[in-house]
Amino acid sequence: MNKAFSDMDRDAVYRAIHERRDMRHFVSDPVDPQVMRRLIDAALHAPSVGFMQPWRIVRITSKALRAQLCDAVERERLLTADALAERRDAFMRLKVEGLRECAEVLVMALMDGREQHVFGRRTLPEMDLASVACAIQNMWLAARAEGLGMGWVSLFDPAAVGALLNMPAGARPVAILCVGHVERYYDAPMLETERWAARRSFDECVFENAWPEAQAL
Repeated sequence: MNKAFSDMDRDAVYRAIHERRDMRHFVSDPVDPQVMRRLIDAALHAPSVGFMQPWRIVRITSKALRAQLCDAVERERLLTADALAERRDAFMRLKVEGLRECAEVLVMALMDGREQHVFGRRTLPEMDLASVACAIQNMWLAARAEGLGMGWVSLFDPAAVGALLNMPAGARPVAILCVGHVERYYDAPMLETERWAARRSFDECVFENAWPEAQAL
């Protein structure tokens, strides 16, 4: 029995996948609360190993707290630049976040008490993080379908941000998400346009039966 989507619905799924962008440029118009609820609901319906649902989401509505997050990101941006050595100047020219301009800021975190969940994690405990990444991707694709932009900011000290948000011991922030309206989507990923990196080809990423002995980096 054919359970495939209609051609139109299938094409819409692939369109969202291929047009999704990590956005850093936003306009500050507010996002409809019902739309935000749909985006978060999409995240909450992501797959998770052992159905542990390890995601926790903190919505940032305080201007003072958003400013503190901006400061935390800026501190790490400078440290990252120093760690990049010869690529420091090129990195500093990049726009790496849209925290000040976006309409909504969400912090995605791993819950505390994750060690209690063994199903699917006994040998791969990092599957809790993989599950949160699935939730972020769900939200990202939903945002594109809603005509919104989303950016994933990972330049921060998790301990410092966890302290700012009063997270319990064992919980850990993994992403600051910028969500909001955009004037336009990037034609290609911004880091590709800026020639920071290029998308790898199918043949570079897909192997058959075993890892090639002389795989080029």
